[in-house]
Amino acid sequence: RNVLLRHGAKKKEEDWFTQRPSSFRSLAGLKAFTGLEELVVDNNLLGNDLQLPRLPTLHTLTLNKNQLTDIEALLEHLAEATPSLQYLSLLGNEACPNQLVSLDKDEDDYQRYRYFVLHKLPTLKFLDTRKVCKTEQQEAEARGAFMKVVKPMSSDMVAPGDPKSESSSTLYTPLPRGSRDGKNHKGVLTKCRYIYYGKHSEGNRFIRNDQL
Repeated sequence: RNVLLRHGAKKKEEDWFTQRPSSFRSLAGLKAFTGLEELVVDNNLLGNDLQLPRLPTLHTLTLNKNQLTDIEALLEHLAEATPSLQYLSLLGNEACPNQLVSLDKDEDDYQRYRYFVLHKLPTLKFLDTRKVCKTEQQEAEARGAFMKVVKPMSSDMVAPGDPKSESSSTLYTPLPRGSRDGKNHKGVLTKCRYIYYGKHSEGNRFIRNDQL
């Protein structure tokens, strides 16, 4: 697995770091490269605990195919550590909701993700595989804060007919617990105990004067 570090505005020096057989889980060693302009760390094991040193000149960052899941925490960290970032790619991570990582994601999910990322990182000019257009920038500025793609908790995703759904539905009942089995429905049939002792026919209560 390779990590490409490109630094120096004039020399364009490139340093390659190769780690085998395992992959990078941390980028703590980047503290010695504060003048980085481009950083490529694809196909590694970087997770939500990723911490970058402050890289004021970094304009390109690719984190494709890692183990990033918390998009909000990542973006807040990048906004602080990489203030000049213009190109970002997160493809292949769970934090980037598209069909590369999950078939149940669609284009709407991915577009909301783009709005949210652009809201957090307004300096971006290119995200993943597409250039950021003016319309996206305007939408991200207006409503990007509300575009976070929320993943439902696994406990809430119970298929109909699953035994868990039946057990969870019986947890909530207005009846005292143990009064009867929730599946044993019962009814009551009895005689009416109401007796009218008035002076007039009870039926007259439902007849108006103009109908007499």
